[in-house]
Amino acid sequence: MTEQKLHPFPDAGQDIRTLDDTPETAQTRHPAYRLGFADDDFMLRDDLRPVRLQLELLKPEILMNERGITSTVVMFGGARIPQPESAHRARTETLGQLSRFYDIAREFARRVTERSVAGGGHENVIVTGGGPGVMEAGNRGAQDAGGVSIGLNIVLPREQVPNAFITPELCFNFHYFAIRKMHFLMRARAIVVFPGGFGTLDELFEALTLIQTKRMRPMPFILFGRDFWTRIINWQALAEAGTINPEDLELFHFAETAQEAMAIIDSFPAETTKNT
Repeated sequence: MTEQKLHPFPDAGQDIRTLDDTPETAQTRHPAYRLGFADDDFMLRDDLRPVRLQLELLKPEILMNERGITSTVVMFGGARIPQPESAHRARTETLGQLSRFYDIAREFARRVTERSVAGGGHENVIVTGGGPGVMEAGNRGAQDAGGVSIGLNIVLPREQVPNAFITPELCFNFHYFAIRKMHFLMRARAIVVFPGGFGTLDELFEALTLIQTKRMRPMPFILFGRDFWTRIINWQALAEAGTINPEDLELFHFAETAQEAMAIIDSFPAETTKNT
């Protein structure tokens, strides 16, 4: 933990505790008297949105810096993909067939984390969306390897209770999708994407667009399951239509196994996998 700086003024927490002993009067009971940062109603006003955005950017950044995490391997994928032993209960036959990717994601995360732990545990830390399915498999694989992993949860009506395998002090929750996406990519050295739905597609195309437009450096970008991805997206048609350049199809690779994905990552030029 970062050592607290000493200064001659009372800290914010001390002032909050002092107010607990303040006599109750018409003035002290009124919301106007509350300290601004301790006033939930005030903090939730529309006018304070810029402050809330800043807080969501700062809190995970500060806590990850305190843990010394310098780089991550990002794992995107569907929340609805079951474990293989539960495949028979899947809502569709296709989901049941996709259950094999749970074990593949778990193995990939384990392999990445074993290397991370061997190097001190600060680089190439697994980060997922923190939920079930592929996300759970990623955090679980990191735990299998004896390492830490990050979960970036977001408040949703369903599917987004933190899975039990995230390192608790690295389990974050977000209100703003945009800030969550920033934290996915700010430390990224590689991105892997497993089959999923709208959320996975959103994350996939946002990250690809950033690389395509050179707003983010090139890095290993791997889609697990060629058959799935070529059935739901006609990549070649985009190039033939001219809406993307033919060379844009070289921004990503397909893999079927954890071993193949590791080989793709290892084959990337060293300078593209270092933070800048």
